[in-house]
Amino acid sequence: MFLADFIEQLATRFGGASIHCGHGVDNLYDEAVYLVFGALGFDFQRSVAEQDRELLPDEIASLERLALARVEQRIPVAYLLGRAWFAGYEFHCDPRALIPRSPMAELINDRFEALLDSGPGRVLDLCCGGGCIGIACALQFPACRVDLADISAEALALARKNIALHKLESRVETRQSDLFADLDGRYDLILANPPYVSQTEIERLPPEYRHEPRLGLHGGGTHGIEIPARLLSEAAGHLDPNGLLILETGYSAEALQARFPATPFLWLDFEAGGHGVCAVPAGQFRQLIHPG
Repeated sequence: MFLADFIEQLATRFGGASIHCGHGVDNLYDEAVYLVFGALGFDFQRSVAEQDRELLPDEIASLERLALARVEQRIPVAYLLGRAWFAGYEFHCDPRALIPRSPMAELINDRFEALLDSGPGRVLDLCCGGGCIGIACALQFPACRVDLADISAEALALARKNIALHKLESRVETRQSDLFADLDGRYDLILANPPYVSQTEIERLPPEYRHEPRLGLHGGGTHGIEIPARLLSEAAGHLDPNGLLILETGYSAEALQARFPATPFLWLDFEAGGHGVCAVPAGQFRQLIHPG
């Protein structure tokens, strides 16, 4: 069987199995390409036509095993491959942390255009999971130092594996901390993608999300914003006076805005899609946050 035919048939098979795409791609064909190219080590920058060839029997057998796990167990492709891509960089990926998919990748690739006047010197990736946001930032800004902080020791072990993958041990460190509890000093830039999903929404999520750690999803409380709200309340003491917090809260953004009605969050737009990410300069914390 030729590569293109296998991918087409796999996409059709995914459709018949009601596969959910939400971990890096948004359609069944790209999901099939992700699995096949990732498993065979193909270049994602090249099209199917450019790499088309007849698949070998052992390749088909290996792909079938992965496809079966994807369809029957609903395991996301990133976990099946043990790899994911974020902001154009490859990362180790497994169930110790959420699969990277934050729209912050676009901000990093654009070097925070219109948000930062210069490259940050000290960066914090808070609730870092596998560390993709902070590591991508370190790769984009070679002069900055980055702390990756998370409450989960398992997630931090994965983050250290990704630090080693990109040979950033001299500039990127991991810190185990419940939000800011065990962190010191101030940062020029805090990037935070905390848990923000309500329990009700977790119960409604497609089966694929049940393979991800609940600790990385549930934000606490009725609306899932207790962790983001606490983060906002504590952030001022850890930002440089000219620093910036960028916070992702997804579809819980409206609930967060209602919790802090006096705060003029700058909600960001993304060309590649994504929503619920806001920017808050340090000065606004000192003057304008009044919980509702």
